[in-house]
Amino acid sequence: MLTYTLTIGAILTGCDKKEEFTKPQVKPLVEAVYASGIIVSENEYQAFAQVDGYVADKQVQAGDPVKKGDALYIIQADQQTARYRIARENYELALKNFSENSPVLAELKAALTTARTKMLFDSTNFVRYSNLLNNNATSRAEYDRMKLLYENSKSDFLSAESRYKRTYDQLQLDLRNAENQFRIARDESDRYTIRSQVDGLVFKTLKEKGELIKRNDVVAVLGSANSFYLQLNVDELDIQRIRVGQPVVVKVDAYPDRIFKAVVSKIYPLVDARQQAFRVDATLNEKLPGNFSGLALEANIIIRENPNALVIPKSALLPGDSVIIRSESGTQKVKIIRGITTLDEVEVLTGIDSEALVKNN
Repeated sequence: MLTYTLTIGAILTGCDKKEEFTKPQVKPLVEAVYASGIIVSENEYQAFAQVDGYVADKQVQAGDPVKKGDALYIIQADQQTARYRIARENYELALKNFSENSPVLAELKAALTTARTKMLFDSTNFVRYSNLLNNNATSRAEYDRMKLLYENSKSDFLSAESRYKRTYDQLQLDLRNAENQFRIARDESDRYTIRSQVDGLVFKTLKEKGELIKRNDVVAVLGSANSFYLQLNVDELDIQRIRVGQPVVVKVDAYPDRIFKAVVSKIYPLVDARQQAFRVDATLNEKLPGNFSGLALEANIIIRENPNALVIPKSALLPGDSVIIRSESGTQKVKIIRGITTLDEVEVLTGIDSEALVKNN
């Protein structure tokens, strides 16, 4: 009996329900794709350590402005310090040995000068004794003695000259090698100083003085202090609708009372497998109030808009893009062509006008 009563009540309720009809409205309508994301500093990057060691000195703190080339961290390793010191000392010694005041070359040059002077002296005596021998004014033994002295002094001169040239070339080669080794050690040592690659701001530091550090460790995050862009995540179902140049309306969590505007600047062709979304970048049309990177945001990418759209509730749309309208002759189904579609509303391009009474299902 209870079941019967409920059934009759349901039937009566269904009969009393009135069909709701409404007129289309002319109003602005915007079709947009939703995207979440963050604000990122222009030229933002992570600074990595290129060597193993420990932090000997930390030159910056989070929030500090930097210029390109400024030192961020000084890393020290005992072995590298020793290699650099040895290479520098070898270079300085090689430079001293090959300089204009080189003691090694000065000694050899003095010996060469002495040998040349003796050779010239003995040469003069040899010529004099040759003339005396021709005039029978000296003995053959004295002539042979002067000849032997000259030949010995000439041989000593040639040996001294050869020794000087050989030493000169060797010292020049030693200097070149020492310079190359010092340059390599200096370049290696330069990697122990981590420097900024941009003019901008230090957003984050991750190492402190005295901490151990390994190659490829991230030590800081840096970027531009005055230029930011949007890094958006767009669902893979919507990516085909996105184009470079489309306007973007942005709401940033940190600035709840402001709406920012941007423009799509780049669409990345690779989907993020973890989020099943594509990365889309957008350029802000205005400057942010503060220098903060990583702020969360929500955005609507404007696909198309019509300031005077003929709009009906989306609930009035039937499968096949048709609606039920009521006229003096009764109700009938009418085919329409729709335009912009949102979650709640549909733009009608053709099929009905603003005076039609449309059934809201």
